Amino acid sequence: MSLRGANPVDELSVPSGTTVEEHDLVTDGDVLVGGQSTVEFGLRGRNVALGERVTVEDDIEAEGDCRIDTWTTVDGNVLVGADAYLGERATITGHLMVSGDLDIGDDVTVEEGFEANGWIVIRNPVPTLVFYFILLSQLLRAGETDAADELAEALADGDDVRDPLVVPRGATVSDDAWRVSTPATIGDDCRLHGNVRAESIEVGERNDVFGSLRARGDLSVGADTTIHGDVTTRGGTVTIASGARVRGDVSAGDLVVHEGAEIDGTLRARGEMQLVQSVATATDDGE
Repeated sequence: MSLRGANPVDELSVPSGTTVEEHDLVTDGDVLVGGQSTVEFGLRGRNVALGERVTVEDDIEAEGDCRIDTWTTVDGNVLVGADAYLGERATITGHLMVSGDLDIGDDVTVEEGFEANGWIVIRNPVPTLVFYFILLSQLLRAGETDAADELAEALADGDDVRDPLVVPRGATVSDDAWRVSTPATIGDDCRLHGNVRAESIEVGERNDVFGSLRARGDLSVGADTTIHGDVTTRGGTVTIASGARVRGDVSAGDLVVHEGAEIDGTLRARGEMQLVQSVATATDDGE
């Protein structure tokens, strides 16, 4: 797993296969939410780590560990398959059930009580998964890409390396809108609800996004992806791949549309507009 050229905590990253199911945001890998963010979904993943002063407005289910930092609120129940770590002044309005050990800080509130099958330790725990991403971030900022790669490989869960769902600091994620001030990347085979607002947006293949896309910079929509809304960028380039479908208008600085894309609305480009033919079609035309 190479991390060269990217900071793993400075963008919204939605891994392949992520879905919104009723009120939950569901992924096979880890979930990392940066500080001072609001997530109006429940969260279901392998390990779940929340930064400081985060608000999650529904239940959390973690197959592995769950780490909740200081002053963070979970408005629901928390079910943890391994160990749980709660920072000081964290609040859980529902019930906390932990299959492993519970490491708990000062002034923690669990309104409906808690159960832990392992040891219960009261102190100020260090949320190690959050620390892991912070350390990677600092190594990359310092240009220590070799050290960052080695750390990532050492802490990866064996051969089962799955990309995490990362919500950057200060974000808002809800059924209405996903708002970040960073780039956003959405993998393949995802099903998401809400308008996406980001610095730039890259959407992979075979996705269903029930909302619009709006970016300040470049924006791309992958093959066989359907966007149920408008696609807009202020000054960047919008690229629509072959087989992609946009159920709305497209507005861009420059616009690149590949043959086979379907756009229901109006096309607007302040700069260049380019139609890219497929290789097969271009060859047939030349015969």
